[in-house]
Amino acid sequence: MAPSRISDPPDQIEGHIEELSSEQLRSYNNDGYLIIPNALDASTTASLLQETRDMLSSFPVDDHPMTKFSTGENNKDHVDDDYFLTSGDKIRFFFEEDAFDATTGALLKPKHRAINKIGHYLHVLNPAFRNSTLTLFNAGIARSLGFRDPRVLQSMVICKQPEIGGRVPPHQDSTFLYTNPPSAVGFWIALEDATAENGCLSFAKGSHRRSPLTSRFVRKQNGEGTEFVDVEGARFPQDFEPEEKAQEDEVYTMGEVKAGTLVLIHGNLLHKSEKNLSGKSRFIYTFHVIEGDNKYDERNWLQAPRKGFSKMYS
Repeated sequence: MAPSRISDPPDQIEGHIEELSSEQLRSYNNDGYLIIPNALDASTTASLLQETRDMLSSFPVDDHPMTKFSTGENNKDHVDDDYFLTSGDKIRFFFEEDAFDATTGALLKPKHRAINKIGHYLHVLNPAFRNSTLTLFNAGIARSLGFRDPRVLQSMVICKQPEIGGRVPPHQDSTFLYTNPPSAVGFWIALEDATAENGCLSFAKGSHRRSPLTSRFVRKQNGEGTEFVDVEGARFPQDFEPEEKAQEDEVYTMGEVKAGTLVLIHGNLLHKSEKNLSGKSRFIYTFHVIEGDNKYDERNWLQAPRKGFSKMYS
């Protein structure tokens, strides 16, 4: 029987890094994701949720460019304006496409119910999120996954607002944070219960072993906007042995989780989430880790701050 994808959190011991168990690693390596309930205690989860609500209520809209976050579906361009491209070392707010009237462009929702996501430097600029990111617990996970110099980037809250929270099509995280060879791992933390009704994640189990990276999301060479280009470097992580036969029609397993749950997501794993048509939001916090020793080039849409990407541990 395959090991369970739902695991107990590793112990967090002050001053000592505790790693994932061998069973957890087998599950992650086999499935491409690992669900760890209660990774954040109820108090910390509630604090991060309240911090998010405070940010949504207090950000100014008078001088906001009203940038909408689009994944590029339905022949729409992926978000690519300057507000987005220079957000790697800032905290910025990106609107849901459906928060606006399609004809007049007027905002239909109050601002705290209109934001798709907040990003992309929460793990440095916001103390509450920093204290839940650069931790011994997360360092232990990174070390047990084989990272030598794990670097944190692209931290964000994704809101999945009631009634308008956008669908995210099947994708691989390393497409957007490409290193050569690929190394990205997503740390995805539920701040509210994620259910089938409000747009929980779904995973193509094991697809990381049969789905090479074929494209990258990069800055255009003329400096104006973004585009997807073919991957010219490695398409699987270093020392990875992919399956020879690809699976044409992936089957997705729904991952309903409780608030406080951490989900680890391999950079090659195909995953998605559906539109939130319910009356309940689905707030989550996520950040990504890449191998600092691997090449992260100037074409990636998100560029390193002046100080470089944050070290998970020394």
